[in-house]
Amino acid sequence: MLTAVTGINWGDEGKGRVIDLLAENADVVVRYQGGNNAGHTVVAKQQKFVLNLLPSGILHENVVCVLGDGMVVDLEHLTNEIAQIREKGVVVTPNNLKLSKRATISCKNRSSVWFHKKRHCLCIQ
Repeated sequence: MLTAVTGINWGDEGKGRVIDLLAENADVVVRYQGGNNAGHTVVAKQQKFVLNLLPSGILHENVVCVLGDGMVVDLEHLTNEIAQIREKGVVVTPNNLKLSKRATISCKNRSSVWFHKKRHCLCIQ
């Protein structure tokens, strides 16, 4: 079954909360547009997570998250966001976070990020 959550208004419509609830039973969660100027706050595992680039599905162990086509990914911001949720015990690896080869990449500092083109995955070291 395919479930899509989209929004048509500006501002907070609660999409992040809905996706977090649906992600519990999902195999894959894909974000298909936008950049780090957007975001959502999710309370899960008795903690508050502020996510700008990452889909809230990343908070679920068995969910693969994809930063998809149409996204603008600031690698410095993504690196910081991943570090923040890792500090709270969330596992982020190339197995559960994928980056589309068609996403727009913004590279200010590439020293801590490696993009593996064959697998289209992002490995944060």
